[in-house]
Amino acid sequence: MTRTTAYATTTGIALPGQPTAPARERCGELPAPVVRDLRDRAGHSPHGLLFGPRDLVVVTGLPGSGKSTLMHRTVQGIRIDSQDTRDRWDARLARLLPYAVYRPLVRLAHYAGLRRALRTGEGVVVHDCGTQAWVRDWLARAARRRGGTLHLLLLDVTAGTALDGQRERGRGVSRYAFLRHRRAAGRLLRAAEKGKLPEGIGSAVLLDRDAADVLHRIDFAR
Repeated sequence: MTRTTAYATTTGIALPGQPTAPARERCGELPAPVVRDLRDRAGHSPHGLLFGPRDLVVVTGLPGSGKSTLMHRTVQGIRIDSQDTRDRWDARLARLLPYAVYRPLVRLAHYAGLRRALRTGEGVVVHDCGTQAWVRDWLARAARRRGGTLHLLLLDVTAGTALDGQRERGRGVSRYAFLRHRRAAGRLLRAAEKGKLPEGIGSAVLLDRDAADVLHRIDFAR
């Protein structure tokens, strides 16, 4: 696994793209994915991450780990966060209906918004809890078609920290759902630590809470 040598005095690091081509034109395997581990640095980690102009970035981690907070604070380009979609629907319907009734509509609206964002051809940062592998497969295909790369930002926090985050925002998931997310996130994190990311992903950045706190900018090259 590759560990970046950037420190707090570094304004940012650029994430490498990978050569891409339509599936039928590829003659060999793509290079092994790059994993940059920014954990355990006590905050001495980059302040910014720069991706290619047509890249896609998935921010993943446990519910309550701080994905939405990180995205709202740092993303300079297009941001697609399912929490934003839910908030818009909650503002209209929460006083009338329980969330479970209109949750399918929220998900449909979220994926419709993501589809529109992908059509722009610009760099996009997407919120993902890590349990829907088909979403990453979809994004990997979209990145290849546009000549970009799919990257992962993995927030590695303890289950206790994630549960505290849910309590702080006043919104949580069921015990069953949390355990399902925890298993999926754990598998993805262990694979990344071994440098064995799911097919179609070009790189991953591993962040603990300290690294996430000092990160101030996620942007795309122009």
